[in-house]
Amino acid sequence: MTIPEALDRAAEIFAREEAVVDGATRWTFVQLREEARRIARALMAAGVEPGDRVALWAPNSASWIATSFGVYLAGAVLVPVNTRFKGIEAAQVLRRSGARILLASTDTLGTDLFDLLDGDADLPELIERVVLEGPDHPGTTSWADFMGRGDRSEQKPSPRPWPKVRPDDLADIIFTSGTTGAPKGAMLAHGPSVRTYVAWADAVGLRRGDRYLCVYPFFHTAGLKSAVLACLLRGATVLPHAVFDPGAVMRRVADEKISVLPGPPTVFQSILEHPDRDAFDLSTLRLSVTGAATVPVEVVRRMRDDLHIATVVTGYGLTETTGTVSMCRHDDPPEVISTTVGKPLDGVSVKIVDDDGHELRPGEPGEILVKGYNVMRGYFDDEDATRTALDPEGWLRTGDVGIVGTDGNIRITDRKKDMFIVGGFNAYPAEIEGILLTHPGVSQVAVIGVPDERLGEVGRAYVIPRADVDVDETSIIAWSRDHMANYKVPRSVLLVDELPLTASGKVQRFRLRSDAQP
Repeated sequence: MTIPEALDRAAEIFAREEAVVDGATRWTFVQLREEARRIARALMAAGVEPGDRVALWAPNSASWIATSFGVYLAGAVLVPVNTRFKGIEAAQVLRRSGARILLASTDTLGTDLFDLLDGDADLPELIERVVLEGPDHPGTTSWADFMGRGDRSEQKPSPRPWPKVRPDDLADIIFTSGTTGAPKGAMLAHGPSVRTYVAWADAVGLRRGDRYLCVYPFFHTAGLKSAVLACLLRGATVLPHAVFDPGAVMRRVADEKISVLPGPPTVFQSILEHPDRDAFDLSTLRLSVTGAATVPVEVVRRMRDDLHIATVVTGYGLTETTGTVSMCRHDDPPEVISTTVGKPLDGVSVKIVDDDGHELRPGEPGEILVKGYNVMRGYFDDEDATRTALDPEGWLRTGDVGIVGTDGNIRITDRKKDMFIVGGFNAYPAEIEGILLTHPGVSQVAVIGVPDERLGEVGRAYVIPRADVDVDETSIIAWSRDHMANYKVPRSVLLVDELPLTASGKVQRFRLRSDAQP
């Protein structure tokens, strides 16, 4: 019922099977538990008490995985910090979470993360800074000294006993990805985390012995929960991948015989368009899980037809729901997987409401509300934000617009805030993007609403074109007029080399909207 119990179970059942592969590091499940225990001892020797917050600021690695389990074993609460954050953003997370210890990398793509923090930053609760990976940094504790302190405490005649971790104890405070502005810390507990990812693994068909390449960052629930925790629960090997590059990912798939490759739609769009794709043996891939607020049907089709991935499963979730609300099942019919995000997990309820909070009938679009064991306890030290997100009955307002069919499957229409109104008609960017992706010259696309004197708002499309197709603004708009209702047709198209993305691969529409302001 807790993550430490799951680690013990994995070490006993899967024992000598590979748990983590990261370069030269190849840990069995027994070795992973031993490394996590050493880190837990070091944290306890540093004065960490049950319930204290421990921040982890580093790219995906085997050390990241072991350290996260060490935090849990010490009875502390993990606070993952986004590696894309600048110093002022990281300091805000450290301050708001009241983190006691920060473990960080001094070599993240050549950047010493400690250098980004102002040495005079107001962090009254932070008692120690530890170098997790990379060269030593002035004013910090080296990894060797940190671990040595724990090893010495273990050798004492009466070492401190392991804290008792209960299912309802906090496991993590995970700050939201920030596609809409300042992040908030969602409080997630041990029991719901384990229960959610037992159900998740069953739904997607994750197997013992699978080799799972994780391109999602571990500071996000998609990496921490649906990769690290799910693999631990199922006995699969997790291979952390620090920085997404399609060529490097395909090379690792071939070299390590990867069988499971989850990721946001942008990951697969990049692989599909890579000029050297046919040079890599991707035949071991059997399962992919993709998700976002919406997943274009065309992406799912090409993953099956062009990448030959036998099982492509879609799902839906938020940080505030421990990462998952609903999943398609691996044995669902193709049309269900292609057009929906499946049914809610057992024990999770979903309802669709209008702007006044009245529940709608099946097939009517409205805001998705979620209730169940997977819903966060609230936002850490932020009662106002918690009251805004959770109603008095415990329903989480997701801000997503969707439909529940008569069969119980959910279809996501869009983010509530992303909808724009063209001459009185509601226009949903995700729907328009899905159509544009069927254009033979469009690789990736994001649509926003921009002001228009006559119609109020109209669509603008930011398009990454396919490398081998010649397209321009005029031709895409003309094509759009033939393939969608007039109010949905983008009035302007900008050809771009890349889209602004969060580290988890979601388009940051607020940045596009900001750039579009006159």
